[in-house]
Amino acid sequence: MNPDLPTRDHGLDLLHQMILIRRFEEKCVELYSAQKIRGFLHLCVGEEAVAVGALGQLTPGEAVVSTYREHGHALVRGVDPGAIMAEMYGKQEGCARGRGGSMHLFDAATRFYGGNAIVGGGLPLALGLALADKMQGIARATCCVFGEGALAEGEFHETMNLAALWRLPLLLLCENNFYAMGTSILHEHSMRDLSVKADAYGVGSATVDGMDVLAVEAAAAEALRQVRAGQGPFLLECRTYRFRGHSMFDAELYRSKSEIEEWKARDPIPQLAARLKTAGLLRDDELAGLEAAADAAVQAAVDFAEAGTWEPVADLIRFVTSEPS
Repeated sequence: MNPDLPTRDHGLDLLHQMILIRRFEEKCVELYSAQKIRGFLHLCVGEEAVAVGALGQLTPGEAVVSTYREHGHALVRGVDPGAIMAEMYGKQEGCARGRGGSMHLFDAATRFYGGNAIVGGGLPLALGLALADKMQGIARATCCVFGEGALAEGEFHETMNLAALWRLPLLLLCENNFYAMGTSILHEHSMRDLSVKADAYGVGSATVDGMDVLAVEAAAAEALRQVRAGQGPFLLECRTYRFRGHSMFDAELYRSKSEIEEWKARDPIPQLAARLKTAGLLRDDELAGLEAAADAAVQAAVDFAEAGTWEPVADLIRFVTSEPS
């Protein structure tokens, strides 16, 4: 797929969103090293094109269910960067009052329903959201994001079967980065053309270069067109790559440095910037301006988190047990 270049404004917006995600994730590395962020931290550095290209095609009313590698998804969805950062700090100003942390971002206002620490755990949740919409006659799609590791889980097959049986408006968005934690796809899936798995359920599918934001955007737009038209679920496989380890605890002993460098040569951010420059749609000073704006937004998010407050110990079991009416 070789999609046409976007308009200048749209191209700059795509570039800005990817740069913002990258800067946000890089800042998270610094903060984790400084022990400002604790617990687990899974970064999407290198995978920005999937978040921006695919989720950008959703309408504000359509729901997103994500994975534990969801910071970029939340940002594209419109969750406030400060609320995301405060959540990772564990502050009560966070989008989940500091109770979820990095892996459990949640924001009802933008219909961003997680963040889920269980591989494949979001699939049944997304199925339920899509079913609810269909039962209520609401014409909108639900998007569920997951990694290729989830396709080896029972939840994937159960969700595919029911979504196809009931012709639910569900976009199944697979971020295939070729490693389920430290396990190569070569040792996990007997059929490594993952989109073909949809054939067993009579579900539409496609595979796209997940390092090309324009290609992802075009593929997601077509997938959502079919979903919204009542043709049932659609499986979109985006072949991408994470430049960092599975999590901050990952020693990365399962892949070579040369492999990582090969994928970095396809970095979606400079790839789009180069295409826009060649087409005369981007100047060097504009690129510098986008980077400066992203840096400022991330710093503002950090400042918000730093100024946040800890939830009182007295509220420890609040939201855990039901309160008497």
